[in-house]
Amino acid sequence: MQLVCQNRRARRNYQIERTMEAGLVLQGTEVKSLRLGRANLGDGYVSIENGEAYLYHVHISPFAQGNRYNHEPLRRRKLLLKKEEIRRLKSKVDERGFTLIPLKLYFNDHGKAKVEIALAIGKRKYDKRDVIDREASRKELRKAKEKRRK
Repeated sequence: MQLVCQNRRARRNYQIERTMEAGLVLQGTEVKSLRLGRANLGDGYVSIENGEAYLYHVHISPFAQGNRYNHEPLRRRKLLLKKEEIRRLKSKVDERGFTLIPLKLYFNDHGKAKVEIALAIGKRKYDKRDVIDREASRKELRKAKEKRRK
């Protein structure tokens, strides 16, 4: 697996319930830009419209050697998922307040561009603080155990 880019803020801002892999419908110059690692998932999200899933606000830079047929950087991109998966995701997003966000953009072993999407719930400010406090206490315990060993 060749990782192109990753959404690191997603795990901090969202509670991830489920992840899945989806294919992407891309133009030629987009694939070339992705191979160079020129993408940003920061503001991206997935929307389901008319029984199809689309990826929005994912920036793939124009290919430097591209000509007038170069792609638009923020265009909407279709995701390749099975109908049943799309129907299941749509029902979760509609009824419970879940959102779909991209976590990783990568090339699999066969050279196909894939995106890992997550069904997630947004964290509140106090949830984020709780996580930070828990991590700090774990770190202190680890340091205390190391001191005792020495």
